Order: sequence, then C-alpha cells, then structure tokens
Amino acid sequence: MTIFSTDALSHKHVLITGATGGIGYETAKVMARMGAKITVTGRKEDKLESLQKELAEITDPGNVFAKTADLTDGLDRNELIGKAEEAHGFINGLVNSAGVAGGKTVEELDERFIERLMNVNFKSTFLLTQAVYLKMMERKEGDIVNLASLSGLRGTHGNTAYSASKFAVVGWTQSMALEAIEYGIRVNSVSPGYVDTEMALSSIRRKAERRGISFEEGLEEAEQSIPSGRLSTAEEVANTIAFLMTDAARNIVGESVKISGGNYM
Repeated sequence: MTIFSTDALSHKHVLITGATGGIGYETAKVMARMGAKITVTGRKEDKLESLQKELAEITDPGNVFAKTADLTDGLDRNELIGKAEEAHGFINGLVNSAGVAGGKTVEELDERFIERLMNVNFKSTFLLTQAVYLKMMERKEGDIVNLASLSGLRGTHGNTAYSASKFAVVGWTQSMALEAIEYGIRVNSVSPGYVDTEMALSSIRRKAERRGISFEEGLEEAEQSIPSGRLSTAEEVANTIAFLMTDAARNIVGESVKISGGNYM
C-alpha cells in the first residue's frame, strides 16, 4: 500500500541495517517507493539478494546498493560506510533495524549471551551510528531512526537481557537527539509491540514452550492481549519509520513512537 508521494525521500540516501529481517526488509521497499537512494545491509546473503531483486522492480536498480556486513566488526562497519558513499554519496538517512531477540529468565542467562545481545542490539549499532553521525555533523543535516521495542519501555517476564538492550536504545536515542538537533539532525526511534515477523513469532513460540502450551495457543493469547486484536505488520512499522524520515516530521525529535495496537499507552 502506497501512502507517501514517490518523491518524498528523493533527496535522501538512506542506509538501512538489518535489511534481511522483516521490518528492515519492508522499510527498504517503502523508502524505495518514496524515491530514496538505498543502501541495504544484513548478514544473510540470500535474503539480501532477494531484496535487491525486489527493489529493482520498485525503483531504478542504480538507486540500490546492497552489501553483507557483520556490524559487530569494526572493519565491516567502516567498509560498509565507505562502499555506500562510493555508490550513492553522503548518507543523510540511517535506519538502525539490525538486532536479535533473546527471551530468557535471569537464572537462564550467562555472560556470553548477555554480551552478544548488548553487542548487536546496542554497542555495534551505536558505533555505526557514531561514524555516520560525525559526517552528518559536518553537513548539518540528517535523520536517524532506531528500532527499539515496547520491551525498551516496560519490563516483561523472561525478557530481562533483551529489555535491557532496548532500554539502552531508547535512552541513547533521547540523549543523542538533544545533542544532534543542535546540528539540524533528528534522532528518533520506533517501539513496536508484537509484529508479524519471524523474530516476534519465534518469541511467542519460546514463551509458549516455557508455559507448556502450543504455539497456536500462545499466538491466540498474544493477539487477545492487544486491544486491536492483531499483531502489527512489518509494513506498518516501516511506514512509521519512513514518515519519521520525511520533512513532515521535521519537529519530531527524540521520540519513541509506539506501534502496538493499543497494547501500551
């Protein structure tokens, strides 16, 4: 469904991380329809190739650059930025969609698991953003949208480490936004609840297993807990991210926009 004009982001070169996941994948397609030049990255080469083919049907193939990268690796981060700039020039839009889930109770957690979760969801995202942001500061323009979660706004059972990583994203977004706006750069985040993606459905499955119920029962309970009666779609989240990139959102700063069907207000 197209709800934005085809040139709403024609002035943008947007780097989208986690583009092989559900939300990042849809965000790339939405922004391509809005005329943006797109750099997409993720770890799954097959999904990245599939996305690149889909984007080529939406926009001029020359507007799309794809590169696999491990964002926890500093060399990969730097190479990604360099290659993206070679392809499309200055990066004036960044969508941090890369992340991993991890639902475990406190007694189930170990140091390695916590370090991986914080590294992927916060540390590596921060470091990539820092590198892009320094160049935005020089030009005094840019928009950054971080993918947070309702788990970054409230605690839930069996979600301690993941919640900690997403609380970090929300806090970082708010603090960075106050600094960045001095340079005309806007930083915001989106906080979805359950979304109809592989990651969210896997989370529902794990919670169902812990409780000794079927996945179908767990999914039904999740849907019934949402006032709208359903999970959000990845496209709905992507549309919100895209809106935050447009000039229509130019006075939205440091927000964490909830997309939850009324599940958290």
